[in-house]
Amino acid sequence: MVYELIIIGAGPAGVSAAIYAARQKLKFLVISKDMGGQIGKKAVDIENYPGFNKISGPELIKIFQEQMERNQVEIVFDEVLKVEKIGEKFFIHTNQRQTYEALSVIIATGADPRMLEVPGEKEYIGKGVSYCALCDGPVFKNKTVAVIGGGNSGFETSLFLSNYVQKIYILESGEKVKADAENQKLIEKSGKAEIIINAKVLKIEGEDGGFVKSLTYLDQKTNEEKTINIEGVFVEVGYSPATFFVKGLVDFSERDEIITDIETFQTKTPGLFAAGDCNKGKYKQIITAAGEGAKAALGAYDYLKRQLPN
Repeated sequence: MVYELIIIGAGPAGVSAAIYAARQKLKFLVISKDMGGQIGKKAVDIENYPGFNKISGPELIKIFQEQMERNQVEIVFDEVLKVEKIGEKFFIHTNQRQTYEALSVIIATGADPRMLEVPGEKEYIGKGVSYCALCDGPVFKNKTVAVIGGGNSGFETSLFLSNYVQKIYILESGEKVKADAENQKLIEKSGKAEIIINAKVLKIEGEDGGFVKSLTYLDQKTNEEKTINIEGVFVEVGYSPATFFVKGLVDFSERDEIITDIETFQTKTPGLFAAGDCNKGKYKQIITAAGEGAKAALGAYDYLKRQLPN
């Protein structure tokens, strides 16, 4: 079976693209590792999405699912490993050893959490090192943890964790935190956080076969190595676009984001589109991802109209 369109990813960009593709009566499929993408990992409520004063990530994902079901969207939960184009067709190869064919493709895979790449990080994933406070936060009740990253994500994670933990160290590698004033005010009000600036994480240590016990960082102002005793590390140092499977078909930015036409969201390969956080763009927001998904779907529809006979 050859689909007119395959959408890879089911975060806000992918869901939006799917809704628009359904309304255009396209024969299409969604392939995604999960439902909701990064939204499902947000530790605080979403307060800047139109139509809702406040909504949690899981609640918004549920609404996405209901919209997909109402529009009879076909979805396969699988991981795409490679996309190739032969002639006028795209071939999408997945982790479950399936190959799907399509005349057009929208990449909406978002981004994956960026790692610190320090000794001990990989060894203690699931044993104190986490990239999802919403998933793992309650496990650290009455414990001391470190949050790496002084941006809004780091502060929002810290704010969520303050409901459970005894103390939080927020480590920022720069000379000042980047979180907005409101988040800084809320963290100060919690009374549980200590902010450490100019802190470059060097290593994470723990018991052999056990859990995290300490973190060592370099004070970049004094050039001293310092160690804090902690039982958990939450990493919030940004995201890397999940774009490895389209190498050779697209151009990338210096941050491995896919470069597209700003109007149609088509890549350098005709029929291949990209939207959301995997796409080159300054602002990474739920609402901007959803908007890009809609535009990419309309771009794909216009492309198919030109390619397919009436």
